[in-house]
Amino acid sequence: MAKNSHDGDVAFVKALAELLKDNDLTELEVKREYGEDDSLNVRVSKQVTLVQQAVASAPAPAAAAPAPSAAPAAAAEAPAPAAGGNDDPAQHPGAVTSPMVGTCYLQAEPGTPPFVSVGDQVSEGQTLMIIEAMKTMNHIPAPRSGTVKRVLIDDGTPVEFGAPLMIVE
Repeated sequence: MAKNSHDGDVAFVKALAELLKDNDLTELEVKREYGEDDSLNVRVSKQVTLVQQAVASAPAPAAAAPAPSAAPAAAAEAPAPAAGGNDDPAQHPGAVTSPMVGTCYLQAEPGTPPFVSVGDQVSEGQTLMIIEAMKTMNHIPAPRSGTVKRVLIDDGTPVEFGAPLMIVE
């Protein structure tokens, strides 16, 4: 590769890093082809702590969307629609979503009480549950203070990134 294309590559990587930052992305991968046997593969990523992911993935509550009153535990199996008519819990303004893929546990150990239950008051940063990923137990903190309105998963449930786990208002 010539010196000019190397300088261009540095500028290209810097531009990708800026794009990552400006659009709140965590990872960006690009392959740049120069010719038949000449290419550049770039992956730019940033580390995000679990607290930052949980806060970023849960939008601020909407003032005009009143929540239903505390529901019985059966509401976890059959969620009631929000006052705005939105049936998707992931779109609820108080949704706490999974920051990773793993297995979700609602209690510290089998046979112990759950970290939180429907109707409990929680403080920002308080542990709501644990997600086990690659044999590591990751405590999932409350992104804001409020009341647990719904628990959308069962203990031991596998979860995907971005899956709604709880509603905290």
